[in-house]
Amino acid sequence: MKRRIAVALLAGSLAAAPAASGQDTPRPTPPTVTDDAIVTIPAFAAPFSRFASEQARRAYLFEHSPAFYTSPVARMQTLAVAEQRRILDEHYLGPLIAKALERFPVTIEPRTIGGVYTEVITPAAGVAAEKEERILINLHGGGFTMGARTNGRLESIPVAGRGRYRVVAIDYRQGPEHHFPAASEDVAAVYRELLKSHRPERIGLFGCSAGGLLAAQALARFQQEGLPGPGAVGIFCASAGHLGDGDSGYTAPALNGRPVPPPGFAGDLRRLAYFAHADPHDPLVTPVDHPDVLAKFPPTLLVTATRDMAMSSALHTHRELVKAGVAAELHVWDGLQHFFFADVDLPESGEAFDVMVDFFDRQLGRTDAAAERGSTIDDRDAPE
Repeated sequence: MKRRIAVALLAGSLAAAPAASGQDTPRPTPPTVTDDAIVTIPAFAAPFSRFASEQARRAYLFEHSPAFYTSPVARMQTLAVAEQRRILDEHYLGPLIAKALERFPVTIEPRTIGGVYTEVITPAAGVAAEKEERILINLHGGGFTMGARTNGRLESIPVAGRGRYRVVAIDYRQGPEHHFPAASEDVAAVYRELLKSHRPERIGLFGCSAGGLLAAQALARFQQEGLPGPGAVGIFCASAGHLGDGDSGYTAPALNGRPVPPPGFAGDLRRLAYFAHADPHDPLVTPVDHPDVLAKFPPTLLVTATRDMAMSSALHTHRELVKAGVAAELHVWDGLQHFFFADVDLPESGEAFDVMVDFFDRQLGRTDAAAERGSTIDDRDAPE
């Protein structure tokens, strides 16, 4: 055992050693580790991932250009919430939505479902014949504060257009005007109404960032209310709890050229106004900590990236779902950031949309395929 440790340490030293040259190269200052396992890492150079596309590299450089730093979006954090929402919608999400609409033509119909405002997004080419009885529900991102309607469109348009699905984007209540569990209540109200016209196994649920966490919280809410679970769920750029905690909560900001939060800050939902009075141990807030709740999750797709602050919590959620016996799939893109597929022009975005559509095609279509064979059992689930 001692020899193995020595070899491992030697290998690590060789990997970190500077290349030999005719002159002595100054050795970098090593990280320091405290007794409570907090590591302080001196400044170092981290090149952009060679596994990411050139388009992703150019997008990353733009976010660190004078044009971006002087834009209203870069300065909005110090403003009142209402002004932040306006700037985000007009200067950031608006152009991205226009680009998505050009690539994926859809119709957007405002509709109140279960007393909640929603937007029903339908592909201009029509819903695929085999998907007429299936439907997807989107829960938008925005930190439980912003992104109402706009982020819902941005997340739903590519999935609706590329997958030829009908998507219901929910405009759920957010903070600071509202508090937990208002959003979960709204999702349950819409879901309960859709159950009147759709079989639960033909309903898919997905969300990105705050919407991804809300998707997990909604599944716990459905269980509490005795509602049948949907056929599948997509938790994108998010997790089923502790969102933003773990290594990536600290490494991702640094790799993205942003300030690194202090130890213990990442993942604490109570910093958000919406969760100010919530109990983080509540299974309706943090389902990932409750195996009995996770065990009832439907097949789950997790999408994240190495420069996404949510990556570590997504990895943790995937591991806990697998332990609970849930069919969970995990896809990670190297070098990409949080909600990277907001820009439909990135090659990685197309890859992510294909993964999402394929997942819902397989999971929501299982009962359809079984019905065609006159059976309720899918061949993939049949015993050998």
